[in-house]
Amino acid sequence: MRSLAFGAAAAIVFVMPAFANVHQSWTEILSTYVKTDSTGLNRFDYAKLKASAADSAKLDKYIVDLQKLTPSKMTDKEAFAYWANLYNAATVQVIIQNYPVKSIRDINKNIGNVFGGPWKLNILNVEGNALSLDHIEHGILRGEREAPNKAAFRVKDWKDPRVHYAVNCASIGCPNLPTKAFTAETLDADLDAGARAYVNHPRAVTVRADGRLTVSSIYKWFKVDFGNTDAGVIAHLTKYAKPELAAKLKASKGVAGDAYDWSINSPAVGRS
Repeated sequence: MRSLAFGAAAAIVFVMPAFANVHQSWTEILSTYVKTDSTGLNRFDYAKLKASAADSAKLDKYIVDLQKLTPSKMTDKEAFAYWANLYNAATVQVIIQNYPVKSIRDINKNIGNVFGGPWKLNILNVEGNALSLDHIEHGILRGEREAPNKAAFRVKDWKDPRVHYAVNCASIGCPNLPTKAFTAETLDADLDAGARAYVNHPRAVTVRADGRLTVSSIYKWFKVDFGNTDAGVIAHLTKYAKPELAAKLKASKGVAGDAYDWSINSPAVGRS
C-alpha cells in the first residue's frame, strides 16, 4: 500500500490565501463537539450542535465552501485532507438533519435499501460531479470502486490503508472522529495517530482466551487494503499496536471472527 508521506515539498506547492484557512471552521466545530470518553472513544454531541443555530449554519457554510474548491488542482496531501474533511463534515450534517437516530443505518432505510444508511445518496457536488459518501470513500480515497471523473480526482495516487482512520461513519465501531480538521501539514502524523488510537482500543482487536483474534469488521470488509490476508491484517495491527498488544498479536493463532458496533457515536445515545 502506498503511503502519503510524499515529503515536505509536496505539502507547500499549492498555496492560496482562500484555501489556507478553509478548514478552520471545521476545526472549531470538532473542538467544540467532539469529546473523548474514559475509554478513549471520541463522541460527537449531535444534539448540542443541532440546538445551536449559529454552529449548524457554520457547518452548512463550510460544506458549501468546500464544494466551491477544485481538489483536482491540489497537492496529494491537500486533496486527501479535503476529501476526508468533506466526508466527515457531510456525515455529521446528515446525522444532524435526521437526529435523533440510534444508528446511521436508520437513515434512508427502505425496501430497496434494507441495510440503510446515506452512503449512496448524491448529496454533494464537486467540480460539476454529483457525489455520494461512497464515491468519496471508496471511489476517490480508496480507488476501489467507480467514482465520477476519476482522472481529475487522481484516485490512483492513493493506496493507503490509513484512509480507514480518516473517515468516520458516526458509529461506535468506527475509528475516532478527530478533534481537529485534517491539513496537509500534519496529515501523516494525524493519520498515524488515528491508527494508533483505534488499533489499541478493544473495538479494533481483542485477543481471545484461545489466542485467536476478534477484529473490527473493517479489517474483513476491506481486507484488500491490508494485504488481502489475515496475516496482512495482523501485520498492520502490529505496526500500530503498543508493545504489550503487539507481542500478543505476534503470538496469536490467527483471526477467528469480526465485530462492529453501529450505534451512533453520541454521548446521549451511545454506550458509556
